[in-house]
Amino acid sequence: MSQYKKNSIAAVFQNNAQKLKRKTYASYRKDGEYTDISWNEMSKMVKNLSYYLISKGIAKGDKISIFAANRYEWHMAALAITSIGAVDVPIYATNSSEEAEYVLEHSDAKMCLVGNNDQLERVLKVRDNLPMVEEYILFDEYEGSAEGVKTLKQVLKEGEAKPAEEEFDSRLNSIEPNDLSTLIYTSGTTGKPKGVMLTHNNLYSNVANTFYEMRDRKTGEYLITENDVFLSFLPLSHSLERTAGFHGAVYAGAKTAFAWDINTIMDDLAEVRPTIIICVPRIYEKIHAGIYAKLDDASNLKKKMFTFASGQAKKNLEKVCRNQEIKSFRYKLADKLVFSKLKETLGMDHLRYAISGGAPLAPSDAEFFIGMGLKILEGFGLTETSPILTFNRPWYIKVGTVGQPIKDTEIKIGNEGEVMARGPQIMAGYYKNEAATKEAITSEGFYRTGDVGAIDEEGFLKITGRIKDIIVTAGGKNISPQNIENNIKESRYVEQIAIIGDKRKFLSALIVPAFPELESWAKQQGISYSNTNELLQNSQVQDLYRKEIDEKTREFARVEQIRKFTLINAEWTQETEELTPTQKVKRKVIQEKYHDLIEKMYTEE
Repeated sequence: MSQYKKNSIAAVFQNNAQKLKRKTYASYRKDGEYTDISWNEMSKMVKNLSYYLISKGIAKGDKISIFAANRYEWHMAALAITSIGAVDVPIYATNSSEEAEYVLEHSDAKMCLVGNNDQLERVLKVRDNLPMVEEYILFDEYEGSAEGVKTLKQVLKEGEAKPAEEEFDSRLNSIEPNDLSTLIYTSGTTGKPKGVMLTHNNLYSNVANTFYEMRDRKTGEYLITENDVFLSFLPLSHSLERTAGFHGAVYAGAKTAFAWDINTIMDDLAEVRPTIIICVPRIYEKIHAGIYAKLDDASNLKKKMFTFASGQAKKNLEKVCRNQEIKSFRYKLADKLVFSKLKETLGMDHLRYAISGGAPLAPSDAEFFIGMGLKILEGFGLTETSPILTFNRPWYIKVGTVGQPIKDTEIKIGNEGEVMARGPQIMAGYYKNEAATKEAITSEGFYRTGDVGAIDEEGFLKITGRIKDIIVTAGGKNISPQNIENNIKESRYVEQIAIIGDKRKFLSALIVPAFPELESWAKQQGISYSNTNELLQNSQVQDLYRKEIDEKTREFARVEQIRKFTLINAEWTQETEELTPTQKVKRKVIQEKYHDLIEKMYTEE
């Protein structure tokens, strides 16, 4: 077959498969070790799955859901579905039966591809409410028996026996730019998830225009190539991993290694030693905190070396950000003695670019990692924008900003400081929700992001908060909690924080301590305690946090100061429902869950 029309990610994949053949497309853990799949093998599986879907009467525009964690079969499923003009509908792997039911029912899905037996049980539990779903295809071996369930192994075998090459080629080549490619449901920090309609052009142009910016300024060659290795661990159901990770790797012809789990990232980093990672700030925060926790048990010499190296990182930060040569002997010494060893331990010694998005990265985390030579390219975007709107370039990183717009993208500041965006990556709208679409996209085609921001003289965008998160105090003052929270999180003793204060006389905060750091500090202070609750109530601990909060919020106005705080004896996680799958804090859930503690802070006033 000659080259396919290059206007979809599915076509880009097939064209690269013809060229790269035996090169590795993906690596995945099998029996504890990484196993490779070539581009040829992946292409064959994608086609066989497509043939099967064609044989089952799947037509252009039909919806097929994918309910699975990150794995090579997820890529295969999305590529097969979109190759024949159908629409993939991702469901977060951690979603409950009821959440999965909502997406399947609302999207009109005809089939559901499922990762493991546990996820299958979740959808089978509600299948009576889903008459439109004709079949369930399980990636793993099936451990039960139910009508309408097949394994991927069976399906690929059936597809291979019924080749439909002409139909496949015809469908792939007949994809139009404005045809729907995917329906991604927002993670729903408030209210019911909305189905974001993204076209083939939304996704293709977003990758192409981002790569256009990632080129050598002298030669014009792409900076990400088929020699790169991506590590996939953020949910593929989220648009950041979908576009920057999955589609980015396909576009570059690079290899993707799949992490075992989001909780095994450190092990996977050490084993894979990727050159590219896609991350959210929460991951950088945890790595940073983990380094400081280990430092407490280090010798005085190592502590002094680390302090020296940190000072050099900060001193030379601007040169790293501007991609300038650092001639300083002291910095080179710090790199040799500390940075290089730390990067090797973290599995980041081969890392060329780390893309960060989903929420603002705390400046202290950015300064720490970038200062030691890691290129963290923080960007900004939303599911509705495919998602990339802006990012920091490797040769000019401005810490505290989310960079400059990508090609063909306009950014402006609207009413109330809201960031507005226009470009080929803006969604086609919300599925079955015309009212919400009209509210989100202006008559001029600008998408209202809901984020508050400012653009500096060089065109760098800075996000200062979310409109829906803005606190309006009883005195009528508007306060964006995000910046205050990020400053407080720079304390090594603070793991997570949520500021409260809407319609209240003053601001208060719920704080999850960085327990390894706190426990190490308590040991040094000779504080004895029988349990963690007792530790958190200790007057010296309370004084420590009071001092940390006051120090980190010194630059803020009086009305933005935290008058009261409560230390929480449990980390907020996705499993306990305080975080979204992309590690964002669900403020509404936290306020409901800790209602009594919050009220206590105000009634005691």
